[in-house]
Amino acid sequence: MTGRETILGRLRAALGEPRPTPDEIPRDYRTAGVVAADLDVFVDRLTDYRATVHRCADADVAGLVGQLLGGRQVVVPPGLPRHWLPETVHAVPDDGLAATRIAAADGVVTAAAVAVAETGTIVLDGSPDQGRRIITLLPDVHVCVLRTDQVVATVPDALTRLDPHRPLTWISGPSATSDIELDRVEGVHGPRNLHVIVTG
Repeated sequence: MTGRETILGRLRAALGEPRPTPDEIPRDYRTAGVVAADLDVFVDRLTDYRATVHRCADADVAGLVGQLLGGRQVVVPPGLPRHWLPETVHAVPDDGLAATRIAAADGVVTAAAVAVAETGTIVLDGSPDQGRRIITLLPDVHVCVLRTDQVVATVPDALTRLDPHRPLTWISGPSATSDIELDRVEGVHGPRNLHVIVTG
């Protein structure tokens, strides 16, 4: 008799006969499409997380990026819409850049896959306009451009728009943690500054 069989035999003896049937597991999860997304709630959540939110028309995105990162070197994913970048920004496309090169950049500009109003969360899925996860972790400033139609109400709503086989990064505000004395420390696991541009 193996050790496994011995342990299972003891468990069966302890449980007795007949074996108890497990309780019915409730499956009444909250589903998608129950409520509409509230953009003001999304902005409020992001602001509470110490992110900075800007709202503008699509045609004004480049000007706003210029105000935030003008004159600086910025990493961009290969599929980022070029009309979001002003001439004042020195854009370095990520074509497999080394980590040291990415870390030396002043910021990164990306799009997003979806955002959740209820939690103030932005989800990146590694699409060409969002790039590799590393480019949003090493620079000190992350500017994320988001269309209003990408903001959904709840996490179940977001999951219906996401491919679970893609590398998903869920962001709720700038990187922050706390030390043993519960003092907030920013920038340890990602950018200290998150700017979200909501367009549309």
